[in-house]
Amino acid sequence: MTFQGAYTALVTPFKNGEIDQDAYRELIEWQIEQGIDGLVPCGTTGEAATMTHEEQGEVIRICVEQAKGRVPVIAGAGSNNTKEAVNLTLLAKEAGADAALQITPYYNKPTPAGLLAHFKALSKEASMPFILYNVPGRTGLNAMPETIAMIANEVSDVIGVKEATGNLSQVSDVIEQCPEDFSVFSGDDFTVLPLLSLGGCGVISVVSNIAPKMMADMCAAFKAGEIKKAQELHFKMQPLNRVMFVETNPIPVKTALGMMGKLETSFRLPLVPLMPESEATLKATLSKCNLV
Repeated sequence: MTFQGAYTALVTPFKNGEIDQDAYRELIEWQIEQGIDGLVPCGTTGEAATMTHEEQGEVIRICVEQAKGRVPVIAGAGSNNTKEAVNLTLLAKEAGADAALQITPYYNKPTPAGLLAHFKALSKEASMPFILYNVPGRTGLNAMPETIAMIANEVSDVIGVKEATGNLSQVSDVIEQCPEDFSVFSGDDFTVLPLLSLGGCGVISVVSNIAPKMMADMCAAFKAGEIKKAQELHFKMQPLNRVMFVETNPIPVKTALGMMGKLETSFRLPLVPLMPESEATLKATLSKCNLV
């Protein structure tokens, strides 16, 4: 399977502290109707860090079940504990996910040799396609291009990376040094278009939770050589990209979906609702972009 285009890092709707299955299924259906290329449950945006393993398996299963094979599902299954990452990956595999998003172990700050050993163990115990997730702002560890290339060359299951450094020079080095068929996704909505121009394959996006058609259309326009259209969509989304990070993700995007009537705005601690001034800024931006 080829992974490319716009993938949504799905939020997880909650109601009375529990997973809101109905709202989640409706959100997935709307995403597919809007033309999204793929779905990513149980990532950072999905608040996977607050879920039990049982809940994570349930969320992935619901996503796969609702997608019905219409779009690929890349399930978040990473951990800073290799054994736990293996168990989560087995859950994703059992649920029918097409690939697993594997964050680099956070807090531990492993060496390049440790990262390689982590992915080798994952491949040995729970083999399936892996997308390495490099997000130093969350993990405290930046997997450098030469490290990613080493892992890609030595662990065949590692078929791509979600690059969330925001550093286009580093992204360029990753694309240059990794195998030709290695998929490089943007992990920052601000950098999707420039990453595509370097040879990236798409994005795992926060903003596509609220604007799936725009993000999918931008990726499709670039692929079709319609550069002017892609640029127009890029700049049209920039106000949304900025406001989605007015506070910690996924607080703004979940609040936006609540304003749009897609779900109940509910978080699990330690995340809390937007500050009033941020909420006003968000509402004004959504209104300007004709989303509310």
